Amino acid sequence: MKLYSTNNPALEVSFKEAVFNSLPADKGLYMPHEIPALDADFIKDLDTYSLQDIAFKVAETLLQGDIPSADLKQIIDDSINFPAPIILVGENSYVLELFHGPSLAFKDFGARFMSRVMSYFLEEGEKTLNVLVATSGDTGGAVALGFLGVPNTLVTILYPKGKVSPIQELQLTTNGENIRAIEIDGTFDDCQALVKQAFGDNELNKKYRLTSANSINIARLIPQTFYYFNAYAQLLRIGKHEVVFSVPSGNFGNIGAGFLAWKLGLPVRQFIASTNINDTVPRFLATGNYEPMPSVQTYSNAMDVGNPSNWVRIMDLFNEDPSELIKLITAYSFTDEETLRAIKHIYKAYNYVACPHTAIAWLGTQKWQGDHPDDDAATIFLATAHPCKFPDIFPDEILKSIVIPEQVKDLEGKPKKADSLGTDFASFKNYLMG
Repeated sequence: MKLYSTNNPALEVSFKEAVFNSLPADKGLYMPHEIPALDADFIKDLDTYSLQDIAFKVAETLLQGDIPSADLKQIIDDSINFPAPIILVGENSYVLELFHGPSLAFKDFGARFMSRVMSYFLEEGEKTLNVLVATSGDTGGAVALGFLGVPNTLVTILYPKGKVSPIQELQLTTNGENIRAIEIDGTFDDCQALVKQAFGDNELNKKYRLTSANSINIARLIPQTFYYFNAYAQLLRIGKHEVVFSVPSGNFGNIGAGFLAWKLGLPVRQFIASTNINDTVPRFLATGNYEPMPSVQTYSNAMDVGNPSNWVRIMDLFNEDPSELIKLITAYSFTDEETLRAIKHIYKAYNYVACPHTAIAWLGTQKWQGDHPDDDAATIFLATAHPCKFPDIFPDEILKSIVIPEQVKDLEGKPKKADSLGTDFASFKNYLMG
């Protein structure tokens, strides 16, 4: 697999180099030079394959021999070892539950696969791998559990002070070993900016072997394609062949993986980018002007991103025909008030508890179905996190119905350990250098 920078199509690096370097020196994002189409018979017969079988076939097609088949199969079986079911919620509408992994969030797909790929490529005697990650909620917890105890790695997680839920914060700050957390007095965008500045700093890069575990890393994006194929396989088993995906979108890595799946051959009718009031992309699609804004805190905190990094990847995928992207994507934004009403409606109508991010994805399907009343495509909205992570959001009636997973109960009572910094890069650099 050869990759280039979105800022320089002539660049060519190996998959291993892209995984460890995360960002090209020109501050673009790595993208594959070639996206091979999956065999048509494989797509037609998806319903006969398990999630692990699908994941292996997709990864093998993309990586093109960079990891031998037997080793890749072992990585897949070890990392993608939890289910991702679709469940009927309303007429011809399904929720894709992506929170059955260790950290109770969809980020487990990317973080677990990436940590094992990095561990596979690490050679004995090499410099310690310093993994930097900015999180608005769920990424940090998934990365922490994905890398916990991995030899020769040190993970530094930056999260915005007061802007993650109590359970999310426990997942970030109670691990110890090779995982450390920094509470930044700012927003997720500030955390992300500090990580990007670190990758561009010559002194830090001379001293340390830096890499990222955010969705800017191509090894995070690849495994997120798996569950799109698996969701479609589940539809095929119940006799449905047309699908629309509604994706709760913040940094646009999740929906970016969906577009990558489409490029590989997954027959998707439409993608819905469902955002909260951090609506940079919906405004861009409506006006043609891309105007990032400072992020605003909402109930759907993992989506509080004012300048989504992965949008450039999506644009790059459709560089030869931008009109194709416009036909394939619809974008809506929703307020906190609409989110709360949706949570209550979903519970009352379907006895289903949706986290605020999932509720926004559901709102996207409702808006799309209202705009296309004669379309009979099945809609799938992505449930990206377990509702137990957001206890302050739910009314008592709904809160009482949430079953708390054992891994959350185990976190209670563990001491928080996090350092505190402001948003200036000099302080963060001194912290890393120290």
